Amino acid sequence: MNKVRVDKWLWSVRIFKSRTMATDACKSNKVKIGEKPLKASYMLSEGEILQVHKEGFDMVFRAVKLIGKRVSATLAEPCYENLTPEDEMNKYKSWFVGKAAPERREKGAGRPTKRERRNIERFKKD
Repeated sequence: MNKVRVDKWLWSVRIFKSRTMATDACKSNKVKIGEKPLKASYMLSEGEILQVHKEGFDMVFRAVKLIGKRVSATLAEPCYENLTPEDEMNKYKSWFVGKAAPERREKGAGRPTKRERRNIERFKKD
């Protein structure tokens, strides 16, 4: 495969969860090569370096292998090279820490009262 649409490739290698999300990112100028924003229909070649702005993070990828169909994460990994700077990766990791489990209240405690809610918000700020 010589070239593939950039939105299709971003979806295939699992950078975006859906092709629609990849297309929307292209439409809102969040996918670039250098300083040039890309349209979703841009035909990507091997070796090109993409800058992707996703969820407040600036990630950089090199297209190593072009695929047009979505594959598993283990098969998608050799298709791109992650060139994201170390400080940006640390920013992403620190943001992600502690996001896995939602907060829980004791069973039968019901909804927090206004006073309890204020105390919880005060505690979270600190």
